Amino acid sequence: MAAAHPGSGIEGSMAGLHFQFVSSMHRFGKNGSSHLPVAPYGGPPHALDVGGFPHLAYGTPRKLPKPDSLPGRVVVLDVAFAANAGGASYEKTTLPFIQGLGSRLAMWIDHHDHDRHSDYADDPRFVLRTKAQHGACPEMVTPERVAAAGPVDTICCHVDFDGLCSAAKWIRGGVEPYEGADDDARAIDTRLGEPTERARVLDRALRAKPRDEALRGLMVRYLSDGARDGAMYREFQMAAEALHAMEREAKRLSAEYEVRGHLAICDATRRDGPYDKTELLLIGQRLAPISLVHDETTVTVAARFDSGIDLVSALGLNGGMPTRVSVAAKRLDEVIEVLGRFEVVP
Repeated sequence: MAAAHPGSGIEGSMAGLHFQFVSSMHRFGKNGSSHLPVAPYGGPPHALDVGGFPHLAYGTPRKLPKPDSLPGRVVVLDVAFAANAGGASYEKTTLPFIQGLGSRLAMWIDHHDHDRHSDYADDPRFVLRTKAQHGACPEMVTPERVAAAGPVDTICCHVDFDGLCSAAKWIRGGVEPYEGADDDARAIDTRLGEPTERARVLDRALRAKPRDEALRGLMVRYLSDGARDGAMYREFQMAAEALHAMEREAKRLSAEYEVRGHLAICDATRRDGPYDKTELLLIGQRLAPISLVHDETTVTVAARFDSGIDLVSALGLNGGMPTRVSVAAKRLDEVIEVLGRFEVVP
């Protein structure tokens, strides 16, 4: 098992790791980056064939890396198809990504609802389910699916615990990073049940530093090695400490909630600094069945995972998580009006 580098902080730890990662902001070949040799499917070598880590790339439904920045064969994990909720859409974002990868796409596994899933029903590379069927993605990453996909060179995953745990499980051939990791991912992604302390720390670290790619890469390494490295875990504990200040700001902002029937509305433009949106939404759900937080760019609406509320349908979207959606800020009045008429069944 690789130990953390003796340098200071996450950056120092990353310096001792022998894998590379890419994102929508970084491409291989720049800055003298080097990586393991790759080849199209059917021609060796592949990253996992030569004993190294695959390349890691990170994506969200609205922002995916450029296909030509991803070496070799690619598996996509826990990245939803883009919905018609803002500037991105399936036609503008998801479909060009799929077409750009072409035959290099080894498999796409996801658990978010979308109308266009049916387009790929006959393509075995696409394992697409709904949030109701699978509360989290790692439980869908099985040894059989990893084997069926064949060798891959790049993993493109979502940026939360669910996505990173899926990536680590893929690297481990479909085996959980530690016993109960699938259950932890489900508890965190649905916000139902209690995750273990280890998973809670990792989730909090990611929420505290949502743009820290070095942290994500370190976490995939930690999980893929069986979550045994104490030095790495202490890095995550330190990173998680930063969430306390964001939670305090969320609690302060929660005093601004205005309850209108079954909708609790909070204006986050009044914030004094960074805040934890997840925590603020959860506080709102204690006040009303649906919580709404809006700022200068985004309106985010959420309900309990087990509420039976389908915000995707209510707002006329073609995909996403039924109990948490985000749309452009310009739709604030429309969203409030629509949800104000929405009937919530007790």
